[in-house]
Amino acid sequence: MEYKDLSSTESAEPSAAIRSRVIEARRIQRERFASSRKTRTNAEMSHSQIKEHCKLDSAGQELLRHAMTDLQLSARAYDRILKVSRTIADLAGSPTIQPPHVMEAIQYRTLDRNLWH
Repeated sequence: MEYKDLSSTESAEPSAAIRSRVIEARRIQRERFASSRKTRTNAEMSHSQIKEHCKLDSAGQELLRHAMTDLQLSARAYDRILKVSRTIADLAGSPTIQPPHVMEAIQYRTLDRNLWH
């Protein structure tokens, strides 16, 4: 989160609104994986499910390509970024993964990498 966001005098999103978005995102995921016996959430997606449900437009692909190259990320990180991007899109109510969703997921991966490696 940026300093301007932390120092803002505007009130944050209420917990009830966040809860509603999470409940809706979980509903979307239940519907998405209704025909799967093993998968219930984006985090549990197989590689073939990632290919089906985590398609990126050219801008999203370019962002992810740069992150993979510049940050020297693994294939495992690639899949995780796509899964998190899908979840961020679900929370935003977006049927498709948009570049800001990919950027946010990359930031989380970078943060995770900086803290644990």
